[in-house]
Amino acid sequence: MAAQRRIARPGVAAAALGLVSALALAGCAEDSGSGSSSGGSGEGVEIGASMEEYQEAFADVDPITLNTQSPGPKGSATGAPIEKWVAAVEEWSDGKITFEVAFSNAVAEPTEIDDALNDGRLDVASTLPIYEPSEYPANVALIETGFISDQTVIAGALQSNAWPNEVAFQNEEIMQEFDDHGIVPLVPIFNSGSQMLLCSEPRTSLADIEGKAVSTSGTAQTAQIKALGGSPATVAYTEVYESVERGVVDCANATLTVGVLGGFVPAAPHATVNNETGFALAPGGWSFSKDTWESLPLVAQQLMWDKLDVYIGSNIEDKIWPNTAEAAKLVRENDGSFNDFDADALEALEGANAKLLDQVRNGDGVEDAEGLVDAAEESAATWFDEVEALDIPAEVGYEDFDQNFKSGDLDMSVYTDLVMEKIWSERRPS
Repeated sequence: MAAQRRIARPGVAAAALGLVSALALAGCAEDSGSGSSSGGSGEGVEIGASMEEYQEAFADVDPITLNTQSPGPKGSATGAPIEKWVAAVEEWSDGKITFEVAFSNAVAEPTEIDDALNDGRLDVASTLPIYEPSEYPANVALIETGFISDQTVIAGALQSNAWPNEVAFQNEEIMQEFDDHGIVPLVPIFNSGSQMLLCSEPRTSLADIEGKAVSTSGTAQTAQIKALGGSPATVAYTEVYESVERGVVDCANATLTVGVLGGFVPAAPHATVNNETGFALAPGGWSFSKDTWESLPLVAQQLMWDKLDVYIGSNIEDKIWPNTAEAAKLVRENDGSFNDFDADALEALEGANAKLLDQVRNGDGVEDAEGLVDAAEESAATWFDEVEALDIPAEVGYEDFDQNFKSGDLDMSVYTDLVMEKIWSERRPS
């Protein structure tokens, strides 16, 4: 057997164990110059190659070991997309690609992940541009348009995890930003579900929210909470439960995934969410070290690209929806509720969102900011129609999601095949 080739750089110890932040729950192109996913050395395989064809192509490839990390503990819903993608790549490569997986962000804290991809501690991991807005202004500009997505639990999750990637791959400045930081984005943006208010008691009107402390993440969320009359507060999601119990905060602006992971749904079981008007998200991305990526043989690049259907599907099917189901159960068990905004609060949130879009249009995050917002709105509308045209179940409400939607009700391959065909395939390494 050929000697094993370790891609991870030697001599770098793992960082101390760290907790993932809410933003981590939140998340390379070759398309008319918008990115860099050029093929590596050696022979590749045709798109649509079977597992047997891939395994045959790997017969003469030296073993490769890659370092990655998961934001959650082993086997958690939060880490499912990573674990399933890793397993698929290992199987399809016939064991020629293997991963050393560190759990609970044991190698690098969320703010350090891009650095870890550059200094050799990690080869592939979830990156978080929103944590460093001055370093990733173009990425942040796109992220701050994310609230234009549909907020429903089924169609919204499918739509919101498609269109931002289409826009990102097509925007040269966003792709250049990744390249400048030594990163190859495999999935530029993924999220962990719709953002909503999770409160200790029902809060649906401006009067209910006036003066109440609300934990937030990011400048866009802060502006939205202020428009509702709330008082934004910075609280780590791991501390929200205690903060609500002690009355330090009245609500958390978070996804249900974060609520479940942070364990604070029982303390804040009253959710307020509108199906059309939403809050800004704090997504992450699934990214490779550029140095590592460019050192890989072409067939390895192609396999990891082709298996992104597993990552994309699992992020929704194994993370967003199970956490939504668990949250619905916890809400009922703790005498909570799912509510819509009253008319006055909804109007205030709509006004805040309009101002936020104007700020992106007039901002300097990208040279053609107006074009970025137009592209986001057009892509969001297109992908809403694409999702609606799929054979998906009728929309299910958040409050009874666990009772009315089960795993297997939707064949995720219908969705993942579509996004791979329309967004990822034309950027496949070759």
